[in-house]
Amino acid sequence: MDLLEGLSLRHLRFLQYEWLLFAHDHQLPPEGDWLTWLIMGGRGSGKTRAGAEWVRGLASCSSWAGNERSCQIALIGQTYADVREVMIEGPSGLLAIHRKDERPVWSTSRRRLEWSNGAVARAFSSEDPEALRGPQFHWAWCDEVGKWSNADDTYAMLQFGLRLGAQPRQLFTTTPRQVPLLKTLLADKGTRVTRASTKDNAAHLAPGFLDVIWKQYGGTRLGRQEIDGHLLEDREDGLFLRKWFDEKRVRQAPELARIIIAIDPPVTSKRSSDACGIVAVGVCEGGDAYVLADRSIQGARPQAWGQRAVKLYHELCANEIVAEVNQGGEMVREIIAQVDPSVPVKSVFASRSKQKRAEPVALLYEQGRVAHVGALNELEDEMVSFCVSDRMSGKRSPDRMDALVWAVSELLLAKTARPQMHVL
Repeated sequence: MDLLEGLSLRHLRFLQYEWLLFAHDHQLPPEGDWLTWLIMGGRGSGKTRAGAEWVRGLASCSSWAGNERSCQIALIGQTYADVREVMIEGPSGLLAIHRKDERPVWSTSRRRLEWSNGAVARAFSSEDPEALRGPQFHWAWCDEVGKWSNADDTYAMLQFGLRLGAQPRQLFTTTPRQVPLLKTLLADKGTRVTRASTKDNAAHLAPGFLDVIWKQYGGTRLGRQEIDGHLLEDREDGLFLRKWFDEKRVRQAPELARIIIAIDPPVTSKRSSDACGIVAVGVCEGGDAYVLADRSIQGARPQAWGQRAVKLYHELCANEIVAEVNQGGEMVREIIAQVDPSVPVKSVFASRSKQKRAEPVALLYEQGRVAHVGALNELEDEMVSFCVSDRMSGKRSPDRMDALVWAVSELLLAKTARPQMHVL
C-alpha cells in the first residue's frame, strides 16, 4: 500500500491494466492439460472480469493465457444482448479492460471484435445455436451457461467448431444452477473447476453491498447459490424435483387444444416488491400440459404487466387469461380491459394456502403429465426452492410458481379445484 501511495497517477493507470498483479487465484487459468475451465461463482465474484482478461490474454498472445499467433475466439452468452452488454461493453467487459491504445474495434453489425494484431472474437447467442455451424475457433468464452436457452445444442455446435490450433480450450463462467449441461461439464474428466464466493471479491464491490445482501440472504439456499456459488441439489422437503423438468422437457409443444395465460399480480409496483407472475400453459387432446413461457416481471406498474400478459395472450393465440384476485380484486380485470377489452379474463380467489394449491400440481409433474417447453430457468429455480417448511428460501413469494399452479389447475384440475376456489 505504501508503494502504491508513492506512485504517480500515470504509473497507477499503467498498473491498472496489469491483470496478474491484482487477479485472485480463482481468476487465473488452472495448470496442466485441460479442455474446459469452469468458474462457478457467486454474484459479483469476478467471473466476468476473469473471462474478459483470459480473452484479452489470448488475443495478445500472453504466455499465461495461450501462445497461438493467429487467434479466433467465440464469445457465447444467453442472448446477443448479453454478449454485447456484459461480455463486451460491460464495466468488466472486453472494451473496459483494455488500454485505450490497445482496445479492439467492436462492430455491432458484424458481431465481432478485431484486435490490431489480427485476433478476432465473434459473438454468438444460445438462442441461435445454428450460427455456430460453420465457424471454427481456437478458444471460446461462454458466460452464464446456467441461463442458456438451447444449452445442449449450443454446446454441441461449439464442440464441432473448436478445432483450431495445438490445444483448443473453452472457459465457462457461471453462477451455478442445476441444469443438465452444467452437470455434464462437471462430470467430464477434461474439466478443471474453480469456485469463488461474492465475499472473495468484496474489495471491488460497492461499500455495504455485501453486508446488505448477506443480511437478507445469508444462510438461505438462495444465498448459498447466488453468494457462495454452490451447486445445490433438490431439497428433501421440496414439492418439485428438477428431474421432473429434465425428463419431460421438449423443444416444441404438440398441437394444443387450449392455452391459458395465468397472472399472479403483485401488491405494489416497487422494485423490491414481489414479481408479477405471468405464465402460459397449454393442454393437448391427450390431457398432458405444456408450460410454454414465463414472462413474469419484477417491479412493474400494472399497465406494464398488463401489456405483457396481453402480448403473450395474442402471441400464443390463447383462450383466456386467468388471474388471482386476492390482492388486486377487480383491478386485474380492469387493467386487462384497458389494454385490450377483447381479452377474456377469469378471476379466481385463493381459499387455500400456496402449499395446498401446489401439491396436486406437483403430483401431476411426478406422474409425467406436465412438460416444460425449452429452458424456464427462473421458474424452475423458484419451484424447487418452494418447500413445506419455509416456503421460499429467498423469503420472496413464489409468484412465478403461483401463476403456473393457477394455469395447470385450470387446465387439468378444474373439476376438483373449482369447489376450492371462488370464480367471480
